[in-house]
Amino acid sequence: MPTNIQIVLDSRPTGDALENNFRLVSRPTPGLADGQVLVRHHYLSLDPYMRGRMNDSKSYAAAQALGEVMIGGTVGEVLESRHPQFSLGDKVVGMGGWQQYSVVNADEPGALRKVDTTHIPLSAYLGAVGMPGVTAWYGLVKIIDPKAGETMVISAATGAVGSAFGALAKARGCRVVGIAGGPDKCKYAVDELGFDECIDYKVHSNVGSLSKALKTACPDGIDGYFENVGGMILDAVLLRMNAFGRIAVCGMIAGYNGAPLPMANPALILVNRLKIEGFIVSEHMKVWPEALKELGTLVAKGQLRGRETIAQGIERAPEAFLGLLKGKNFGKQLVKLID
Repeated sequence: MPTNIQIVLDSRPTGDALENNFRLVSRPTPGLADGQVLVRHHYLSLDPYMRGRMNDSKSYAAAQALGEVMIGGTVGEVLESRHPQFSLGDKVVGMGGWQQYSVVNADEPGALRKVDTTHIPLSAYLGAVGMPGVTAWYGLVKIIDPKAGETMVISAATGAVGSAFGALAKARGCRVVGIAGGPDKCKYAVDELGFDECIDYKVHSNVGSLSKALKTACPDGIDGYFENVGGMILDAVLLRMNAFGRIAVCGMIAGYNGAPLPMANPALILVNRLKIEGFIVSEHMKVWPEALKELGTLVAKGQLRGRETIAQGIERAPEAFLGLLKGKNFGKQLVKLID
């Protein structure tokens, strides 16, 4: 069995996460028992939710344990199997974590899933045709429930969730406006992802300025909003929401380092009779097959072409993750674990 290089959580951050919160370790890979599969990871997914898991505080999921491999989605291939449904060479997706190999109890529901790479690249199963894509699908379809002609807005528009949201909303006949950081990302959102408009939040220093930009980009107001960030961006969007608008709350990255996120105008929730619903996509596994079917079709047809930012080698994962939290990535952030 191969030696496994892993990254564990060594300490909990105070404020901003730092590289020294992580530690690189080398451990032997245990032999397989009946029902288990050995997977060699090709790619590791880095996602904002991981920052919340680093804290030892009450949340929707248990905190990441100190000294244990960091949680994370992975895609790779089966190297050895003692399970009848998996064979050598099968391409699979799972939650293998920040490590080169994982031993998976394949009988556990959702622990490991075979994927077809004939028309869809393996890495896409961590982005557009994976958890981020399904996240966008659930928030749009099940919470916002868009109608043709309505205006949809999403923050963090050029990430893996945002790019999928844009394609899904355009397929439903909506006007789609993104909010992203920097002119290059906004150009990418419009030119490559097909957004109707994209607002660079970095040129706006206050809620009023950002709200004016939203008014220009959304002349008929905002009917649906997908929230990834919170803070000033949410305040600006609330000023432009239409009556009976719907907001799907997926993340609050502006507060992941412990900063408070007060709302400037919460009365607008009542005035505009808004529906606001937070969700965790892993709690809605029944809809994944339907979502993945649509997302896979969009990717195969070239209608969803999200970019990837790829760091090479497991040792680069902490640096890449911290960059993700600061918006340095372009599209889906991955770590490539094979040469």
